[in-house]
Amino acid sequence: MTAHPVVSHAEWLAASRDFLTKEKEFTRLRDELSRQRRELPWERVEKDYSFETPDGRETLADLFGGRGQLLVYHLMFGPDWVEACKSCSFWADNFNGIDVHLAHRDTTLVAVSRAPLARLDAYARRMGWSFRWVSSGESDFNFDFAVSSRPGESGMDYNFATMKVGPGEMPGFSAFRRGDDGSVFHTYSTYARGVDMLNGAYHLLDLTSKGRDEAALPFTMDWVRRRDQY
Repeated sequence: MTAHPVVSHAEWLAASRDFLTKEKEFTRLRDELSRQRRELPWERVEKDYSFETPDGRETLADLFGGRGQLLVYHLMFGPDWVEACKSCSFWADNFNGIDVHLAHRDTTLVAVSRAPLARLDAYARRMGWSFRWVSSGESDFNFDFAVSSRPGESGMDYNFATMKVGPGEMPGFSAFRRGDDGSVFHTYSTYARGVDMLNGAYHLLDLTSKGRDEAALPFTMDWVRRRDQY
């Protein structure tokens, strides 16, 4: 264990109160950012996307499940892959069971990948996941939302064209809203470090004295394994 200041309870309490002031400021800033996110303009989804689901072919509007809002996790699982990305699997472990709570706030959560449905179902059983997961392998959905490169492309513009990445699959989250007339609107997407806030395990680690403890690793998530491979 590395050396660290150890103080009296009174000194610890004073330092904690000082830090609490900063945390409250951050919370207020985060609330303001969330308010601004909700006020972003929407774009109408004009293309007819089709997905392979356990209930047959469904449109993007069908994925709402009768609710007004839809959250899509772009989970990296290419059409010729034998298993999903280990980092995306780490993220997806955080989603299991929350779909019930989201449903009571008029929101449906669905994971979308390009791999065939049978492969998604088998991997979900392996991981013990219960949230809905559908295949976009026969549509342009992943390409249009900039999380998959098209066959033959050398790369793609990612994170609102702020990053150039190699060919393959990338993660992200997209939010949609259904209008009273059945129209579908794309309200928000986040990529790269933007998905960080959706990983509860990471934020629990942030509360500890070691934090994420990744500085000495070859890359940040080098330690991550699929839950049945540790």
